Amino acid sequence: MGSNTTSPSIIFLLTGVPGLETFHTWISIPFCFLYVTALSGNSLILFAIVTQPSLHEPMYYFLSMLSTTDLGLSISTLVTMLGIFWFNAREISFNACLSQMFFIKFFTVMESSVLLAMAFDRFVAISNPLRYATILTDSRIAQIGVAIVIRGTLMLTPMVALLKRLSYCRSHVLHHSYCYHPDVMRLSCTDTRINSAVGLTAMVSTVGVDSVLILLSYVLIIKTVLSIASSEERKKTFSTCISHIVAVAVFYIPLISLSFVHRFGKQAPAYVHTLIANTYLLIPPVMNPIIYSVKTKQIRRAVIKILHSKETAL
Repeated sequence: MGSNTTSPSIIFLLTGVPGLETFHTWISIPFCFLYVTALSGNSLILFAIVTQPSLHEPMYYFLSMLSTTDLGLSISTLVTMLGIFWFNAREISFNACLSQMFFIKFFTVMESSVLLAMAFDRFVAISNPLRYATILTDSRIAQIGVAIVIRGTLMLTPMVALLKRLSYCRSHVLHHSYCYHPDVMRLSCTDTRINSAVGLTAMVSTVGVDSVLILLSYVLIIKTVLSIASSEERKKTFSTCISHIVAVAVFYIPLISLSFVHRFGKQAPAYVHTLIANTYLLIPPVMNPIIYSVKTKQIRRAVIKILHSKETAL
């Protein structure tokens, strides 16, 4: 059975990009650029929404939740990823690994929930514009925010906690530059069927259900849009959804490709898996501020205003 160590005393070893270790410093440059873009872009949008009274509307409150989630997602992986690329700091203790895994999953589930809330926001705005303000009140938005956090915590705590009951007697080398649930499970020499089932249930009942409901809300939105008489109005109404549709694609496509690569890409070189896994967590945080700044006039104005006032202050 090999050396069986008790969970808390285990030290896992994270992996950079296998086969490309000599280029880690170079590989870190684009990742660094992505992190800086994600952190500054999302902070700027959050700052704009908080400080500009004109953005105190339901749509932008949800956008501020999305930016908060993206900041959380970026920070969850930043330390270990850049630590490996810059200092070859590969060791991570068992509890630190579980915490990181919890936060990565938590912010992923939160992102999915916020995108669903935004789909609901678009649905109400388009199909019931007169009651929009009474349906999406400030207190209701706060309740949605709290519900998103509670849901994520309740769904993911068992998944992470169940890893503590396993014993790890195989190698302690993880295949990513952060702690990834299937990756940690694979190193166990105990039966992991319960862990797999709980992990799958958590993801299906959050990200899976959300994607179906987002799709459903768009079916209803399209139905409403098609019932609008003039094509000019139709175009105008639907254009309010464009940035949200792109944000949904940016979140779900990498997520689905990662699970496909895990299932079917066994023949692909190891670095392909790693690069997909590393970028999948960075694409939404990098892209969302860009999408919303490009597609949403109010956000663009607010961001330009902030940047301009900083310049004049200097």
